[in-house]
Amino acid sequence: MFDWVLGAIGDWGYGGIFLLMLVEHLFPPIPSEVIMPLAGYLSATGEMNLWLVIFFGTAGSVLGTLCWYWVALAIGETRLRRLAARYGRLVTLSPSDIDTARDWFLRYGNMAVFFGRMIPAIRTLISVPAGFARMRFLPFLAYTTIGSTIWTAFLTLAGVVLESQYARLESYIDPVSKAVLVTVIVVYLYRVITWKPQ
Repeated sequence: MFDWVLGAIGDWGYGGIFLLMLVEHLFPPIPSEVIMPLAGYLSATGEMNLWLVIFFGTAGSVLGTLCWYWVALAIGETRLRRLAARYGRLVTLSPSDIDTARDWFLRYGNMAVFFGRMIPAIRTLISVPAGFARMRFLPFLAYTTIGSTIWTAFLTLAGVVLESQYARLESYIDPVSKAVLVTVIVVYLYRVITWKPQ
């Protein structure tokens, strides 16, 4: 996976960074914790511009997040609860999961969107309760963009700092990233098998 991501960014350039970060939020096969440090590494070697790497990484991240916001806004909580009750096994989503996400957002409000952008477990999911709550678009966009920029810049700069160590890190990053992907699949299958409507 290490070589594939590095090759994709090298071949597709800034558009590759944008697409990988967009896809990471729609269906997360490759985490941003792998994508952006590798892009940072390429900027450290002089192959890419640091500021453009951060810009396109952030743009892909924000657009992916906006997709979930718009879906939640269009479908609405009631309809999604019905879909979760009927088809929840496929996406391992129950009505109680929706309640939990909504309650968490209502408790922390706008700050949940801002800080959520920097927390791997809820980075994408925070858009859903924001859409349910019909959070105004411009504040949502602002908090999302600021939080995404901070996280993307942090990961990119980590790649810049680790430039000289990437040859050594490759042997560790590749198996770890593959292990993460396998873990996601196993957890999904487990939840599908054990899922019960609530």
